Amino acid sequence: MTDELHDAVTDGASARPLGFWKLPGGFDRILADWSSAGPIGYVEADYFGGVGSQRAVLWLHGQLLLGPLSLEEGRRFPPDGSPISQILTRMGIDRTGHHDEFDAAGLSAQRQTRDWLP
Repeated sequence: MTDELHDAVTDGASARPLGFWKLPGGFDRILADWSSAGPIGYVEADYFGGVGSQRAVLWLHGQLLLGPLSLEEGRRFPPDGSPISQILTRMGIDRTGHHDEFDAAGLSAQRQTRDWLP
């Protein structure tokens, strides 16, 4: 979520929807609406040097289906996988032959925003 996109889609509310750092105010309702056509996930991760945290949520048919799931810095992944992996699994991503669901979805090349954002 870039600052520009955040500012373009926020409704101006200052509250942090579902505990996320960068989810714009009111955008959770838009994502829920979009999920009437299929599952919609929103994830945030903040890592540096392999240490960090992540948070994830999934909507389907306009309803919150899973989450928010969170993993704070210094905590181990639960047996079901990281919050992001759990959301991707529920979205139908199969990790067979890959390191994890993130890699299986082809998102590894998108790990660094600066690498794909013009």
